[in-house]
Amino acid sequence: MTATQRRGRRWRFGLLVIITAITLAPLGGVLSSALGLTGDRGTAGAGSWLVTVGRSIADTLRGRSLYWFENSLGLSFGAVLVCVLVGAPAGYALARGRDRAVSGFALVVFLLQSFPPVLLLVPLFLMFARRQLVDNLFGLGVVYIALTLSFAIWMFAAYAGTIPVELEEAAWLDGCSVLGAYLRVVLRNSLPAVLTTSIFTFLSVWNDYLAAFTFVRSEDNYTLGVGLQAAGHSPVLAVLVAVPPLLIFVLLNRYFSVGGVAGAIGAR
Repeated sequence: MTATQRRGRRWRFGLLVIITAITLAPLGGVLSSALGLTGDRGTAGAGSWLVTVGRSIADTLRGRSLYWFENSLGLSFGAVLVCVLVGAPAGYALARGRDRAVSGFALVVFLLQSFPPVLLLVPLFLMFARRQLVDNLFGLGVVYIALTLSFAIWMFAAYAGTIPVELEEAAWLDGCSVLGAYLRVVLRNSLPAVLTTSIFTFLSVWNDYLAAFTFVRSEDNYTLGVGLQAAGHSPVLAVLVAVPPLLIFVLLNRYFSVGGVAGAIGAR
């Protein structure tokens, strides 16, 4: 490596450090405020500091915040479950189908994906209001599924298109039905698509504010996005809100892989 290349790498690394510091500065302020590291509390002993932080977390979760956590977790995991169970077979049909019905279905999914979610909230609200689904967690869950399912279908369709059809044909020759070949070949090798769809759906629902603010009225039905505003932007609650997505990334990051079926045809 030449001296010019080394200087270029140092400049790029320094630029990345500056951008990272600017990005993390607001998060550091929230974290220090939540952990009591600002003002006189930051000079207290370790034992007193831990007691203060524990009391702040307990006070935050003692009110309605725990209900908001339960609501957000239930809606997030429910939307993930529906999007995976419905999006996987729908995406497979989109990738393998060649008739007019599939083409029409692809057009509908594309149009749903291209619409900004904000434009869909008003007609959905009017439709749900007639059926008494406003201020209802089930109705809000349907809204979240409607806003994220099209992405799930496209994601599974794109990934199913990368799996060679010869693998399914080999499974058919071995006695598998169409459903059996799909479950044993396509779905079994679609773990990256499942993880990507699950993480996208979970984060979309978990971080949502606009849909929950539009469809929810009572405090018992608040999600964390609306509850965080109602709680006066509590720094402790803001940090707790960031914990589940962080845990998901840490636990699932090592499962992402590509090329899982690259040598399968040769092995046959």
